[in-house]
Amino acid sequence: MSENNAGMWEPVRPASNPPADDHASAAAWNAARQAPYVQPQGPNPFAQPGVQAPSAAPARPQTPAPAAPVPQQAPVSQPAPAPQQTPAPGAFTPPQQAPVQHTPQHPRPHNTNADQQYAVSARDLSTSLLLKQVKPAPTTGWRKALYQLSGRYINVGNSAKEQRRIELTKQVNQPLQGCYKIALLSLKGGVGKTTTTATLGSTFASLRGDRVIAVDANPDRGTLSQKIPLETPATVRNLLRDEQSIEKYSDVRSYTSQSRHRLEVLASDSDPAVSEAFSADDYSRTVTMLEKFYSIVLTDCGTGLMHSAMQTILEEADALVVVSSGSVDGARSASATLDWLDAHGYRELVSRSVAVVNAVRPRSGKVDLPKVVEHFEQRCRLVRLIPFDPHLEEGAEIELERLRPKTRNALLELAAAVASDFPASSFALQDRR
Repeated sequence: MSENNAGMWEPVRPASNPPADDHASAAAWNAARQAPYVQPQGPNPFAQPGVQAPSAAPARPQTPAPAAPVPQQAPVSQPAPAPQQTPAPGAFTPPQQAPVQHTPQHPRPHNTNADQQYAVSARDLSTSLLLKQVKPAPTTGWRKALYQLSGRYINVGNSAKEQRRIELTKQVNQPLQGCYKIALLSLKGGVGKTTTTATLGSTFASLRGDRVIAVDANPDRGTLSQKIPLETPATVRNLLRDEQSIEKYSDVRSYTSQSRHRLEVLASDSDPAVSEAFSADDYSRTVTMLEKFYSIVLTDCGTGLMHSAMQTILEEADALVVVSSGSVDGARSASATLDWLDAHGYRELVSRSVAVVNAVRPRSGKVDLPKVVEHFEQRCRLVRLIPFDPHLEEGAEIELERLRPKTRNALLELAAAVASDFPASSFALQDRR
C-alpha cells in the first residue's frame, strides 16, 4: 500500500497461481480472477489516524470485457437480500441489522360466565375418579359364600341374573322430581287390578326411600284396603272433611294405613249406607293434598270408564297401567279400554302406558300368551307378564316375602318399566368420570 492511497483501500487481488488443493478451490479462484474490478467505497479501515486521503480522481469509464463462460453449477437456494439504498461516495455505511419483531402483549380477558360454569371445581373430584374401581362383592348364592370363606380374596362377581336385579333396583331408585301419579284401570273386573296396585305400590315403597301411597278411587265399594293390615277406619271422606286442618305429613298419616313394606293406603267408603259416589271434584282435592307429601301416588280406578271421577283421573295421571288377564275376554276388554282412550283424546297417554298381563289362573289353557303380549306391544310402551302365584290367589293381605321368586322378579320388572318414564330431576348430579 502506497502513501498516496493512505486514506483509500482496495481489495487484494488473488494470487497469480491457482491453489492446487482441490478442484472446487480452483474453480472458485478462476471465477474471482475473471470478475471485473470494482472500486470499494468508504474510508480505508487500515489508514493511519490523522492522514488525509487525496481527492480521488474521477474514474474513467471502463468498457467491460466480455465475460468468459462460467461452468454451470447446481443452484443453491439462498434467501433474497433485502434492498439497500446506494450510499454517498466516501461515506461509511454500517452493516444493516434485521428489525426485531415485538409481539404485542394483550391483557388476558376475564373469565366469562360460561368459563366459570365449566371451570374446574371440587365437584370434579368424584369418588369414581379418585378411587380405583373394585368389582362389587357377590350378594347371594355360592358366590357370596366363596367370597366370605376365602377371606374376601376370591371374588367371582355376581351372576348375570343377580346383576340384572341390581340394575333394575337402581332404575327404580332413580331420583324423582315432583309427584308422579299412576292410574291403574281395566274395563273388566276380576283381572287382578287391585292386586296389581297393591303389589306394585309395595315394590316401590320397599325399594325407594320416599313416600308412596295408593288411593282407592273405586266409586263403588273398593277392596284395596284389604290388601294391607288395617290401622285406621278413616277413609277418603274423612280426609276431605278435615281438609282445612291438613298442614303436614303427620296430619295425613292419621287417615292412612301402612303395610310393613311402607306402602300407605287411603281407603274408600265401604259403608253401604253411604250413597254419595266418589266424584271428580273429590279426587282432584285429594290429589292436591297428597302430592304435597308423597312422591308416588297410585290410583286404583273402578271398572267403569264413564263415572265422573274417571276424566279427572286420566287428566291428572302421568302414567297409565292397563291390566289384563291371560284369558281371551280379559285381553279383549283391555284392548277395548285402549280403544276407548284413543277415541276420547288420550292417545298420548296410551302411547306411554304399560300393559300388564296378569295370570290369575295356574294354567292359561289354550290361550297363547305370547300372542297376547305381542298384541299389546304394538299399542303400549312396554308389556310385562305377571305369573300365577298362590299367595296372590288368596285375596288376603299381601306379603312380598311369601311370593315366588319369579313373581318378585316380574314385579321388579314392572316397577322398573314404570320408573323408566320418571321425569329426571334437574338437580340430580351426574357421575363425572
